[in-house]
Amino acid sequence: MMQSNHEKIENIVQLILNDYEDDRAVNKTDLYNQPNKEAIIDVVEKLLKILYPGYYSDKVYKIYSLKNNMSATIEDVIFHLKKQIMVVLKYANACSDITDIELDERAKNITYSFMEKIPQIRSYLDTDIQAAYEGDPAAASKDEVILSYPGLYAVSIYRIAHELFLLNVPMIPRIMTEYAHSVTGIDIHPGASIGKYFFMDHGTGIVIGETTVIGEHVKIYQGVTLGGLSTKGGQKLKGIKRHPTIGDNVTIYSGASILGGDTVIEENVVVGGNTFVTKSIEKGTRVSAKEQELQFKN
Repeated sequence: MMQSNHEKIENIVQLILNDYEDDRAVNKTDLYNQPNKEAIIDVVEKLLKILYPGYYSDKVYKIYSLKNNMSATIEDVIFHLKKQIMVVLKYANACSDITDIELDERAKNITYSFMEKIPQIRSYLDTDIQAAYEGDPAAASKDEVILSYPGLYAVSIYRIAHELFLLNVPMIPRIMTEYAHSVTGIDIHPGASIGKYFFMDHGTGIVIGETTVIGEHVKIYQGVTLGGLSTKGGQKLKGIKRHPTIGDNVTIYSGASILGGDTVIEENVVVGGNTFVTKSIEKGTRVSAKEQELQFKN
């Protein structure tokens, strides 16, 4: 006898519910102990308002009420960021057996320490804006850079996430930078160390790995990868320097791949497009790929 639609749907529902019963990662249903991705993204957007008050702030407010508006935004970020940090700290082994009161205090101290870094983050971003404006002849103004350049947007979120990473906050920094990745196509791990005056021209497809170290006045173009030489070791490579070190005043053109933790690109190097670099390069060197042979068929 054929099943009715109602019976068929009931069987499907039960089939899926039964699939939730083992302990696979996809079956985690403890919703109240999971970080809220939407809340973290909301914190990011509010932090951008704090970093760039004249650009991201709500336009409905009069200029004379900007400080009052910003005070409310700062307090809102502190409240919601602390709440999310408290949730993710439960994932950290060091916090697995402490009381909720101690956990709350630790999350509060981390949040305060992070918020005190805001002026430092803004000082770094000011140099990134300068680098973008000076480095791109197509930039009409610094306002245009702030409002429209995906590279600055991605590095702004990276600089937020990096400070949280340095404070040993689990998960949240990566959620932040992967949000920027989804919006801009630029993938910067929050663990990377990036100096002042950093400019990503065009930006799309750039990948910067966790243990990358980048100096000051570095300019990179679209499609550049600063990555690991091999990932076969998986989790065994955790904590090991896997990504390159880039010195001051280095320019890396589009499509270049620089790989390996032992690879050091010294200052004043120019790395040409579509190159594949796995060895260190001395300062002042120009690296280029041999000219490709083009074929033409009528």
